[in-house]
Amino acid sequence: MDEEPELEPKEIVKLDASQASKIYLLPNLFTAGNLFFGFLAIKNCIQARYGIMAGDDTSDPNALYRQAVLFILGGMLCDSLDGRVARLGGRESLFGKEFDSIADIVTFGMAPALMVLFLVLNPEQNEEFFTKAGFFLAFIYLLCAGVRLARFNVITHPAVTSRKLEEADGDFLGLPVPAAAGMIATIVLVMTKHDALRQYALGLPVLMLLISVLMISNVRYPSFKKIDWNTQIKFTSFVAVLVIIGLIYFSREYALVVIFFSYLFYGMGRHILRLKRISARKSKAAKRV
Repeated sequence: MDEEPELEPKEIVKLDASQASKIYLLPNLFTAGNLFFGFLAIKNCIQARYGIMAGDDTSDPNALYRQAVLFILGGMLCDSLDGRVARLGGRESLFGKEFDSIADIVTFGMAPALMVLFLVLNPEQNEEFFTKAGFFLAFIYLLCAGVRLARFNVITHPAVTSRKLEEADGDFLGLPVPAAAGMIATIVLVMTKHDALRQYALGLPVLMLLISVLMISNVRYPSFKKIDWNTQIKFTSFVAVLVIIGLIYFSREYALVVIFFSYLFYGMGRHILRLKRISARKSKAAKRV
């Protein structure tokens, strides 16, 4: 059987240091906002944990964790805007991409890891095995988030992008880090509002492990970057969209959990169907031979 020819990389785009390190004000302001929200989320997680350990009855740990969740969601909003603003204004730069990854690892890597570690696994209160396992799982999540961001920067770099990678244009390769953090944060938001759900809290580290694997996997997830907001739709479809937005507003945290879960399993289901189609084509080709 003939081997497939190796794909040649695209023409290398050479940039000098001044071009690569350009700092555009508006996109990087949103990235700085993302980093600021991540810092506040981490501060709240530490403050809530310190209040529990010190026996401080004046502060409400659940309220602090809920605020941390809102800070993570605020970071997601800033993260979604910085890239769009840069693309719309033609102000994309390598500096902005690297700065964005640094902000993401703080807001969507460190903050959710600390949130699960402090809120669910409760160090100093559980047995030594669960405490060590908790630290390990939280670090695995943080590690996979860092690897996911580094891989994204490498495969989207103009000097190494190839035709093979461009086949995934419009999709993310692996679960995006903001979506992973949003999945964890919204579950924590529901748990802090309903103490009865705390009995299922030990399932969250297992979900975190699944999310960690998906972040560094080859499962493709839609990026929604090519949505045309000027697309014409029917009146009934427009009303349906407004109704859905209203339901999301009134149900809030439950709707957010459903949205993130749907996104998580949509990518997995589509990947499984894709593998089945590839397997079916290969079996048909083998029968013809």
